[in-house]
Amino acid sequence: METLRPDDPRELGSYRLLRRLGAGGMGRVYLARSPGGRTVAVKVVRPDLAADADFRGRFRHEVEIAKAVSGRFTAPVVDADPDAALPWLATSYVLGPDLTDVVAAHGALPERTVRALAAGLAAALQEVHAAGLIHRDLKPSNVLLAADGPRVIDFGIARAVDGNRMTQTGVVVGSPGYMPPEQALGQDVGPAGDVFSLGAVLAFASMGRSAFGDGAASHAALLYQVVHGEPDLTDVAPSLLGLVRACLMKDPARRPAPAEIVTALAPQGVESALNDWLPSAVASTIATHAAGILDLEAPQQPQPAAAFGPAPTMGAEAAGYGTPPGATPAPGYGTPGTPAGGTPTPGYGYPPAPGDGAPQPGTVRLGSDRAGSTAGTSRRRALGLALGGAAAVAVVGGGTALWLGRGTEASGGAARGSGEGGAAQPAAENFTTPPAGVAPQPLWHRTVADDSTNPDVPLLVHNGLLLVSGDPLVAYDVKTGKASWTRPEICRPGAPLLFHDGKVFLADGDYDGVLVAYDATTGDESWRSRLGKQLSVEDTLAIDDKNVYVTATDYSDSKSATDHRTAVAAISHTTGRKVWVQKRDWGTDDYDVQGTASGKYLVYTDSKRNLTVRDTATGGQLWTKKIGDDWSWRPTVASGLVLLPGDRLTAVDVNTGDTVWTLSPNGRRGFKNPTVIDGVLYVSDHDDGVWAVNVRTGKRIWLCDELDVEGPETFRRAGTTLYGATGSLDGGVVALQARTGKPRWTFTTSEYHGDTWQIALAGNRLMVTNGPAIYALPAV
Repeated sequence: METLRPDDPRELGSYRLLRRLGAGGMGRVYLARSPGGRTVAVKVVRPDLAADADFRGRFRHEVEIAKAVSGRFTAPVVDADPDAALPWLATSYVLGPDLTDVVAAHGALPERTVRALAAGLAAALQEVHAAGLIHRDLKPSNVLLAADGPRVIDFGIARAVDGNRMTQTGVVVGSPGYMPPEQALGQDVGPAGDVFSLGAVLAFASMGRSAFGDGAASHAALLYQVVHGEPDLTDVAPSLLGLVRACLMKDPARRPAPAEIVTALAPQGVESALNDWLPSAVASTIATHAAGILDLEAPQQPQPAAAFGPAPTMGAEAAGYGTPPGATPAPGYGTPGTPAGGTPTPGYGYPPAPGDGAPQPGTVRLGSDRAGSTAGTSRRRALGLALGGAAAVAVVGGGTALWLGRGTEASGGAARGSGEGGAAQPAAENFTTPPAGVAPQPLWHRTVADDSTNPDVPLLVHNGLLLVSGDPLVAYDVKTGKASWTRPEICRPGAPLLFHDGKVFLADGDYDGVLVAYDATTGDESWRSRLGKQLSVEDTLAIDDKNVYVTATDYSDSKSATDHRTAVAAISHTTGRKVWVQKRDWGTDDYDVQGTASGKYLVYTDSKRNLTVRDTATGGQLWTKKIGDDWSWRPTVASGLVLLPGDRLTAVDVNTGDTVWTLSPNGRRGFKNPTVIDGVLYVSDHDDGVWAVNVRTGKRIWLCDELDVEGPETFRRAGTTLYGATGSLDGGVVALQARTGKPRWTFTTSEYHGDTWQIALAGNRLMVTNGPAIYALPAV
């Protein structure tokens, strides 16, 4: 921004010029103010071009396009005179820098900011396309960042969807690195072309660099990379990677529509997503810049308008729309306007939480004409009111809401027992399915005290409640995230949540050697059972339709004061009475025993690397065998087989222990523990691939090797989607197409707890934990 020069006019129409914003091949752009005090950007054409009838026609076309696109996320035209001696166009002035300048000054933007940016820009494209237009030049310098959201500017090369264009046939216009392949090839460009450009802009914002090469690359090299190469998305946040990839598909038909992106990223409406959306440093920069703009006054001595002299070369850039090379970047074109009224953008259908999106009483929005001239101090006051949220961020250093979605809908669906591979049919709630690559936003999120949960224990869902193992044991309402009941000191570290018929069964938290049943709905104790005076319950092991199976120590049978015989016992979960007790071999430990009950078989592993199978009716041992080096897993039993992880995936007959089939990883580094759902075995290998295998034959159905996170260790299925929760490193939740294994989305967060991720289904909700962090996601 520069002071006015002697050859600059002091007025254009009714607008007093304040500063020169830039100059280029078409003319100059000025910062100006209306008689009512509105700050605008005025673009005025060079005299020699104004004398060119063809150019004047193109300028008139640009004015018509700019007037047609006048929405919440564009800089609206406030006045124009294309028939004046020097044609000019005035747009609202945006109090904010362009994305190029922000990234240059502050680096790559945080994930939450890029999400909000994506929602705002997609909404802007909806406005553009609804006007029957295609932008054709969406790039970082044409995106302005204001406190209340982004603005898309520069419709100089836009064209109508019906093909009407003012540029020369055969000439490729646009910006290399951001134009879609079809535009680079000189082919027809539809609305999907703008979506490609959106993906490139989001990659730039997320990584701080272009996805197709840096500024040193030639235009030809960039165009070749766009058409034939693959984008480098190495540093894009995992939760945004799928969306960016989908936008950058070579085939326009495979790119998501802007409406799909808005729905997925802003289920409560775009306004809510843009609440305190900027990092504190950026918000502070905008506030400081805006204060200076609003304090500007016109020069005291107006001078007659002078003819333009030669203008600096600006290439294909339209003056005032983006940063001219070699010129001081223009801060923006347009003011933060009042959010458009009417029905919020369709999405998951949840109302915004109190304080989200809507301005507080007394808030003044910048950009409305004021009666009479306004003094600098009053403009500063208006700025302070309008930027209150941004200023608060600058002071407190990022006290912003991470999640854009919150929900209050009820959920349904049957609960499942702990540790089971589950398939749930979507019921009760209907959520909008996001476009390919876009993870759903959490319906709610809460973080509990560190070390208060047992992160390696599967979750339990029952009767609209989510139970998370830990001390205290807490049941959360799946629809709100609020604690329904809390019971301290009843859940031992690492205790599994065995469940049946409305009750949760735990070895007592006082270590008195008893089994306690609790009502899962209320948390009240239902009964407690002791095996005998000399028999102490050590831990719960497994559960079926009749009994709870536990490990125990027999203090009546010992070799020394510290070496006691261990045992396995069955307790009726209906009466709490002992059904049977069977002693284990000498030398076995009473800890690190994990089991599964399936039909007439109780199957468990132990710290001595044994796999043991017993009869659930009597406790009699059917067989036992060594299982190799890995003992820290709960056995998976399905279709009469015990499925064993390791260098090869192995299925043994549960009745005899004989090997039925093995599956080689084909050069990959072995298998983790599998899950079986409706006859299909799902398992990850140690190279982060996910396999689907026919459990009866051991034949591979599909292999997914496209994940951006660690291979999942827990699987659940709802409808046609398979969900997987990863381990502690590079973790998150993935959604795959159950039939093909094709990735649908990946959910990760900026929080890092170093804990295993867990998932459970509650109707159409996916309950997720990562250490102390708890989320509810739409199961879409």
